[in-house]
Amino acid sequence: MLPAERKRRIVELVTAADGQSVEALADELGYSKATIRRDLHELEDRGLISRSHGGAVPVTSVGHEQAYGQKEVQNLDSKRAIAERAVEEITDGQVVFFDAGTTTMQVAQNAPKDGSILGVTNSPRLAVELGKEDNDVKLTGGTLRRRTRSLVGPTAESFLERTNFDLLFLGANAVDAETGLTTPNEEEARVKELMVQRASRVVLVADATKIGERSFVTFADLTDVDVFITAGEVSPEAIERFEAEDVTVVVANAEAVAQ
Repeated sequence: MLPAERKRRIVELVTAADGQSVEALADELGYSKATIRRDLHELEDRGLISRSHGGAVPVTSVGHEQAYGQKEVQNLDSKRAIAERAVEEITDGQVVFFDAGTTTMQVAQNAPKDGSILGVTNSPRLAVELGKEDNDVKLTGGTLRRRTRSLVGPTAESFLERTNFDLLFLGANAVDAETGLTTPNEEEARVKELMVQRASRVVLVADATKIGERSFVTFADLTDVDVFITAGEVSPEAIERFEAEDVTVVVANAEAVAQ
C-alpha cells in the first residue's frame, strides 16, 4: 500500500468508527504503531483528523456531515432502544411522517405494518420499509441527496406545504439548548422546517451524542418539540434545559437492547 493510500484508509477508518486507536489502526492496516503515529500527525496537520489520547477522532465542524453509510453503523444499540420506545407514540389511524435518517429507519422497522397507519416520508429507503405488509405509504418526491438518501428541493417542499400529519418522527444532526435543532445542509433544513410546521405532534429521535452539538443551519427550536427520545449518557443538567422548554425527555435503555 502506497503511503497516500494508507493515509486515505486511516481517515476512512477513523471516520467510519467515529474514532480509532493507534493499535487498532496498526492491526487493521498491517503497519507499525510508529508509522501510524507519524501518519496521524501529518493528517492532523492537514486538518483531516483530530488526534486524541492513543488514537484519532474525526474532524468536526458545524459544516461537517457524515455519509449515510457511516451513520448507519454508529451507536446502533442506542438507535434500536430509541426506536423501541418511539413506536409507543403511534396510535391507530394516524398519518405519521418519518424523517429521513438512520435513527428514523430503526423507528420505521419497529412501526406497525398492519395498515393501521398511513406512513409518509422523504426517504425512498424508509418508504420501502414502511410499505412492507399492509401499510399505505406516500413519498414527498423531490431530488435525492446522495449523502443522506433524503428527498429535498421544490417538489418535496411543495408536498409538505399542502399536507398535514398527526405525528412526526424527526431526526437532527445536532441538538443544543441555545441553537435548537440543526443540520449541515440548507435544503435539508428547509424540508425539516416544513415537517415540523405541518405536524400536530413532534417526536425528536436522536442519541445522546447529538446533545450539546451544533451544525450549520437551525430548522427548529426546542419549543417545537413535544417529546425527545434519546439513549446514552444524558446529564441531569441537559434534561433540565429541555424540560424547561416543555419538552418531555425519555432516555431509553440501550444496554437492555444490547443484551
